Amino acid sequence: MMPTRQGSFRLFRLWGIDVHLHWSWFVVALYSISTRIPNYASPVWGVLEYLALFLIVLMHEFGHSLASRSVGGQSDQIVLWPLGGVAYVNPPPRPGATLWSIAAGPLVNVVLLPVLFALWYLDHLQGWRTASQDLHAFIRAVLIIDVSLLVFNLLPIYPLDGGQILRSLLWYPLGKARSLMAATLIGFVGGVALIGVAMWETSLWLGILAVFLLSNCWRSFQVARVLRRMEQLPRRPEFACPVCQASPPIGNYWRCRQCGQAFDMFATAAVCPHCGASHETVTCPDCGNAKSLHAWDVTLRDV
Repeated sequence: MMPTRQGSFRLFRLWGIDVHLHWSWFVVALYSISTRIPNYASPVWGVLEYLALFLIVLMHEFGHSLASRSVGGQSDQIVLWPLGGVAYVNPPPRPGATLWSIAAGPLVNVVLLPVLFALWYLDHLQGWRTASQDLHAFIRAVLIIDVSLLVFNLLPIYPLDGGQILRSLLWYPLGKARSLMAATLIGFVGGVALIGVAMWETSLWLGILAVFLLSNCWRSFQVARVLRRMEQLPRRPEFACPVCQASPPIGNYWRCRQCGQAFDMFATAAVCPHCGASHETVTCPDCGNAKSLHAWDVTLRDV
């Protein structure tokens, strides 16, 4: 289950994106800071190290959000919680747009690497290890944090960035549904392997994270099965979604917003046969975007 705004409060709004912090973050922060403080002579550096982790995760999530917007997608919310952060992005339903929206997060970590390595080199050049052991330990810790987040996020376990990047690449040859199914099956294998590592290392935290990833893999696999069934439905070639270009299925797959009865929008010109209500927009069952019936008509697009 992914985090939501429930149980969270808004920290700030930047570039039209609301950043929320879950209450449980404070509990884990206290524990995490307490484990970092013994590495420094001054406890302030332990707090700064955890704040650096917080900042890197936040920059990573902003990378996702801004990339999604750059390709015409939507993103207006980031939620930070103990297992990291989640940027709620909705890129256009195209493999390239999805790939860029997901890959931009790890790319932020890649961009940070030369900056952190430069500080590491300056640390050795200036002899900070002798003059200020806390500063030396802090730079080393932040560099390790950035590399660790980059490597972990690129693991091909759905819904980690690596798993979603894999899904986006598979989308080109396999299509939307089968690519998601393949990525989640690979994610199951990776999740089980991660549980094995957690048991080997006796890491409760890694075990919790592995279970979380496996549960999300399972939900995504169920979504893939539904998408696959939808792809196999008979379609109306004379209509196509103006966003994802998918033709609508034939059948009662829409519900009237007034009476709640199911009917076929395209068989009745978007007029409910039960109550007579006329619908201004038709929601695409494939991508979720709502557009006017006129915009769906392939024959009228070149007129």
